[in-house]
Amino acid sequence: VVAGGADGGKVTVLFADGSERPATIVGRTADYDLAVVKVDEAGLTPLVLGDSDAVVVGDPVVAIGAPLGLNGTVTTGIVSALNRPVAAGDSAETAFINAIQTDAAINPGNSGGPLVNGAGEVVGVNSAIAQPPGTGGATGSIGLGFAIPSDQARRTAEELIEKGTATYPVIGVLLDSRYQGEGVQVTTEPQGGQSPVTAGGPADAAGIQAGDVILAIDGRPVSLSDELIVAIRAKAPGDTVTLRVRTGDDERDVRVVLDEATSE
Repeated sequence: VVAGGADGGKVTVLFADGSERPATIVGRTADYDLAVVKVDEAGLTPLVLGDSDAVVVGDPVVAIGAPLGLNGTVTTGIVSALNRPVAAGDSAETAFINAIQTDAAINPGNSGGPLVNGAGEVVGVNSAIAQPPGTGGATGSIGLGFAIPSDQARRTAEELIEKGTATYPVIGVLLDSRYQGEGVQVTTEPQGGQSPVTAGGPADAAGIQAGDVILAIDGRPVSLSDELIVAIRAKAPGDTVTLRVRTGDDERDVRVVLDEATSE
């Protein structure tokens, strides 16, 4: 939404009454698909940022935005799934989102708009839509839209406002996307000059080794690399998670204190 204005371009905010104001980008992060934009305008009433941890499947929600350029459009539905691993953006700038899934119609142009609950509180930031295989591009809503949880948006926005950059948590391993089997596997060989396990990193300190299989995080099973990545990204640097790890035939629980990486 703001990428075109990030490198010397201009950002303009259009208000509901038709007035326009110039805006500045306070900070942005492709890793979380979020940006903070500032506009000098008096008398604005912000929406309340709700608690996305309190959201449950079946909750009624409303998506607000400008789908297909139709300003001030609202669509309604329910929360149809939680903790859905979604990779948004392109291959150069991929955001990993532990998303709220909704069947409220979300189309191109809804991105960046709020997903609000029945009390009018923002519980998510609309980010992506699913597209059928083989379509070659977004064709419109098929009842599968995804939003960044408000708790994640709050933490990231506060960092962007304070420092202009955002951070994300890491455990310090490379995952093998080709692995087929239960859980996700730490690679057995270096990739791109990087070791499977970062020396001195959180996973190394917890005794995780190359070739180990991570079966669950905080009791939640993982079967795809993206599931583990988004579950970690939903935390904050310094948080502690419990990983169920298998080495050969031995399974154990290990506590890992998440390290910090700076978003580009």
